[in-house]
Amino acid sequence: MNRHQLLQLIRTPRKAGRLVLSASYREGDFDSHLVDCPFLFRHDGSFRMLYVGWDGAGYQTGLARSDDLNRWEKQGMIVGRGPKGSATETNVAMSSLLRDNALFGPSTLKRVDGKFVGAYHAQPKPGYEIGPGVIGLCFSEDLLNWEVGDPILTPDPDCRWEAGGLYKAWIMEHDGTYYLFYNAKDQSERRNDRPHATDPWQEETGVATSNDLVSWKRYKGNPVLRVGKNGELDDCFVSDPCILHHEGNWVMFYFGNCSDGHARDGVAFSNDLLHWEKGNEVMLDVGSEGSIDSIHAHKPGMIARDGILYHFYCAVAPAPGGKIGEITHNEARGISFATRAD
Repeated sequence: MNRHQLLQLIRTPRKAGRLVLSASYREGDFDSHLVDCPFLFRHDGSFRMLYVGWDGAGYQTGLARSDDLNRWEKQGMIVGRGPKGSATETNVAMSSLLRDNALFGPSTLKRVDGKFVGAYHAQPKPGYEIGPGVIGLCFSEDLLNWEVGDPILTPDPDCRWEAGGLYKAWIMEHDGTYYLFYNAKDQSERRNDRPHATDPWQEETGVATSNDLVSWKRYKGNPVLRVGKNGELDDCFVSDPCILHHEGNWVMFYFGNCSDGHARDGVAFSNDLLHWEKGNEVMLDVGSEGSIDSIHAHKPGMIARDGILYHFYCAVAPAPGGKIGEITHNEARGISFATRAD
């Protein structure tokens, strides 16, 4: 299948127009303020969604269940904050699980030594993504009780593109090799060479590999996906990789943060998982004023049902500035989806 045919197949122009998973807006809940970062899979005859909640202090991780991809029921928090002094003391966002790689495949999880494997990222300080993030792995026999491991990747101060901290990780296995794709930020000061940037840093995507899930080696050609030119959908960030395979093509769905202040989902293609070519197309755009995704439509999570691709994403819109506890809440950030069918 050529790239043009593949683009036709993976476009999802029809949005649900509603949130299928929302913040609870109840003080004390792990997802009181927002839900984010959908990861989709099948398990025990139903669809599941791994997602991240934020409570004003930090990220924690939850699980939801559905029979039809339209109606979702939260199953609660499955990975919470770790003990004092640990890497996950304030944050633990498990954002992907080791699963089947086929874009239109069964979307079922893989086990290693009898356990499911997840990848998390964590920031060291309370608040919204405060401090340089790290990446680690989690292990479980039942998806509900998780053993959270120590970090396997920390920011490399000698690599400018990731010196500021690591973010969302996508873990996968292919031909006996484990791949860990992740986005990272370069620094904490505004880049003088990118005056159009809306954030004080840029984010790009790289990869590390392992044969045993213990020792990881960064690819020398990192970052494998770089920010675009001024005015392109990803001229500030190239983030949150979601990588699947279809008929000889590796497909990376990602979000691009643009200097117009909006984040949108894009796509890139590869034959070898290391060298990527962008599709130069907005796969999911922001909505009009008053819609659920008028600010951002980003952070892709893909799954297929009956040959139809569903593109889940984080939808962000303005919200009244009410308070949850001591935190002013001025943004509605939840999960929605788009597809090519009604």
